[in-house]
Amino acid sequence: MNSVKLSDWVGNTERRSQRVDPWPVAAFSALFDLPSPAAEEGEPLPPMWHWLYFLPAARRSETGPDGHPLRGGFLPPVPQHRRMFAGGTTVFHRPLLVGENARQHATVMSVVRKDGRSGPLVLVTVEYRIWGEEGPALTETQNLIYTDSSPVAPQEPPAAPGPPCRPWRQEVTTDPVLMFRFSALTNNSHRIHYDHSYSTRVEGYPGLVVQGPLTALLLADLARRNGVIEPSSFSFRAHSPFFCGDTLHLSGGPDSQAGDGPWTVGAYSSQGRLGVEAKLSP
Repeated sequence: MNSVKLSDWVGNTERRSQRVDPWPVAAFSALFDLPSPAAEEGEPLPPMWHWLYFLPAARRSETGPDGHPLRGGFLPPVPQHRRMFAGGTTVFHRPLLVGENARQHATVMSVVRKDGRSGPLVLVTVEYRIWGEEGPALTETQNLIYTDSSPVAPQEPPAAPGPPCRPWRQEVTTDPVLMFRFSALTNNSHRIHYDHSYSTRVEGYPGLVVQGPLTALLLADLARRNGVIEPSSFSFRAHSPFFCGDTLHLSGGPDSQAGDGPWTVGAYSSQGRLGVEAKLSP
């Protein structure tokens, strides 16, 4: 399919409405091993936890062989078969409250063909706007990469310096239960996260791939647990993948001695390889 056809999807929109129900918050808090729900009815939803809502619900007959909804609906019919969530930026206007009614408006902003280091790819940028009962709550931009290039094994630093020593630290060891429960809570049926045979034999990964959004949410929650309750923005970028069984070494803190932001957090391998980095602004 040529670029003219793909460009026809620019401006495509999709709308969803939903109550910010307390059950996903309670279930996600349990997944993160919190002693109680991070927010109760009427309280602000933690930063980035809106990913638990406005989830796609494609019919089984409209699901592709990789587990994703078939392309050609809201998202363009990109011919490259491997899809990756490369990163994004969320600007918070006001907190969503647990229990309020909200609506989301998604727009395909751009579809761009590029030549990457490992071959041709397509970059799709999608904007999401969410409103609550009191008006605009957040604006998010997501970057999706489509490629046919074979996965490249992540390279550990030759000197193995280990994760950086920052004020905030946490270790999270990934396992199939963690990944399954996260996929279930986010209605993510991409097979690379739960089907080992598909992930290794079809897509060429060395194992089950840890969800990028899971790592990003762990970073957002690391900041929340250390007092960053209502940032004005959260941006993240995926640098290299983690696989089931890896221990994520979360590390971060304020960028200045004043401690009042901005803040940088990252997820590292035990050898110090950066997997996902995120920045929060006050």
